[in-house]
Amino acid sequence: MMQAVPTWLVLVLGGACFALINQVAVPPVAWLALVFLLHASRSIGSLGSAVGFWLVLVVSLIVGYRVSLPASGLAYYGIAALCATIFALPFLIDRLAAREMGLIETLIFPLALVAAEFLRSSQQSSWGSLAYTQYGVLPLMQLAAIGGIWAITFLMAWCELAWRTGFAWSAGGKPLAIVASISAAVVLAGELRLVLAPTDRPAMRIATINRPLDLFAPGEMTRITEGRLSPSDDPTIADKLQRLHDWFIDHSRREARAGAHLIVWPEANLLVFKEDEPEFVARAQRLAAEEHVYLAMGMATIFRGDRLPFENKLLLIEPAGRVALTYVKEHPVMGWEASIMRPGHGGIRVLPAAEGRISGAICFDADFPGYMRQAGAAETDLFVLPVNEWRAIKDQHFQMHVFRAIENGMPIVRAAATGLSAAIDPWGRVLAVADHFAPGDPTMVAQVPIGRVPTLYARVGDLFAWLCIAGLVLCLARAATVPASRYVHAWNARLSSTLWQR
Repeated sequence: MMQAVPTWLVLVLGGACFALINQVAVPPVAWLALVFLLHASRSIGSLGSAVGFWLVLVVSLIVGYRVSLPASGLAYYGIAALCATIFALPFLIDRLAAREMGLIETLIFPLALVAAEFLRSSQQSSWGSLAYTQYGVLPLMQLAAIGGIWAITFLMAWCELAWRTGFAWSAGGKPLAIVASISAAVVLAGELRLVLAPTDRPAMRIATINRPLDLFAPGEMTRITEGRLSPSDDPTIADKLQRLHDWFIDHSRREARAGAHLIVWPEANLLVFKEDEPEFVARAQRLAAEEHVYLAMGMATIFRGDRLPFENKLLLIEPAGRVALTYVKEHPVMGWEASIMRPGHGGIRVLPAAEGRISGAICFDADFPGYMRQAGAAETDLFVLPVNEWRAIKDQHFQMHVFRAIENGMPIVRAAATGLSAAIDPWGRVLAVADHFAPGDPTMVAQVPIGRVPTLYARVGDLFAWLCIAGLVLCLARAATVPASRYVHAWNARLSSTLWQR
């Protein structure tokens, strides 16, 4: 007989894996994190150990969020502690409520995990969902077209728990067999969905362009965006803004003459003072009409002297030269942007065009799956997404937006000011990518098939997540009727059949 692995070691391993997957998507490591953390949570035997479990999660998120959370000081540590508490709740519920070894009991943890992720996402965005760790596993990612990212989180948690409870077949082989069959069916269906994807759709040549990197001094664009300019700054700033405007007009004309039919500018990449906006928009309208192209312009309109000087918006100009759609960002990022931005209202709107239905949003808006479903429900054929992110999160943030394409069955063109510009098809396949931080011209050009793919998620939205919440309530009500003696017997049987003992 081999001695059991110490619980503290398993917990530390789980915390290390959890910290890693909050910085980079490594699919197998996410599964290992669940293995270790579930074993630890089911093995601890005192209140002090439970507090230690929570502290490990807090430390993991303090490390894991270091590059992605735009906060500092006590606010940073407070947010990490809050997120750790939310993530710990499903483990606590599983320990208290999973009193038997049957199929119903294997559902409690995945139901609780989905409920925690979903309810948190309505306030804090979906950042940190376990589903995002599976980026790159395309057959599994297709599950998002049915139940959103919540279905992927559920399957991950259910597979892990059924495997652990079913390790001793005499005690729980049936749950393992059921979950294994469902998981295999999900992967097979996802693979078939990819294989059978049509390849004969009409395509549009699309280009994304970026500003010149050497035009502004460090911090200068921030000062302009905040409206913090003294009169002595105006002559220099006015000259730089004129050069910036000319750059975008000239480079858009270049891409139009190279064959692009839609040209996308990144989020807040074009700075313009409110009083100068009409003149610049008129220039852009003339360009669109002369070259017969769509212009999707990420713009920052600055209201000098106002308490909220920053209007972050997307203007879509059609080939006839008309401003056909104006969208103002509705979800500011906490901290700096939220302190200066005028949030928009009214949701995502769609432009019916000859080539298909076009809609768009801006950066952080796409981190809210329920919000983005507006585009899927409106049968969008092409979604435009200007973004502006920092280097440390460019891969994570891009990967999150790939799931939005799958959920809503729509191609996405992502134009990044600092980050990854990309073209993504409705199945989550990346057609083209350009890294702002790589040497050379960051312009991205792609032939993007236009047209939506109907998905269940676009039709019913977060119904799966709400069903998980309802299911959790029912499971907890059922668990409350189980006698304590049966709970003790089941708990002892579970510990005796653990993977960590022989």
